[in-house]
Amino acid sequence: MKGVCAFLLILVFLGFSLSGCATTASSQMKIAEGLLSDLKAQGGEKLVPYEYGSAETFLEAARREYDQSDYNSAKEFADRSTAASEQGLAEIKKKK
Repeated sequence: MKGVCAFLLILVFLGFSLSGCATTASSQMKIAEGLLSDLKAQGGEKLVPYEYGSAETFLEAARREYDQSDYNSAKEFADRSTAASEQGLAEIKKKK
């Protein structure tokens, strides 16, 4: 009986741990989507094509990883997308 209880506790702990990763990845992906949208609205496709393309590619990779339940990788790609969008927005600001 102790073994069953211990096993159930481990499953509950893992369930909470994994759901936290999914939430973190999902929220970071939403941030990345918002920044990419801002970058596009400011003409990022033409003004900073490298940063725009990088941000878009990393966000697509994040979505793929998220769909495959690889939440840590999804968050990492979303972080990279966010950084690329932020860099692009900074470059646009410098040009204006």
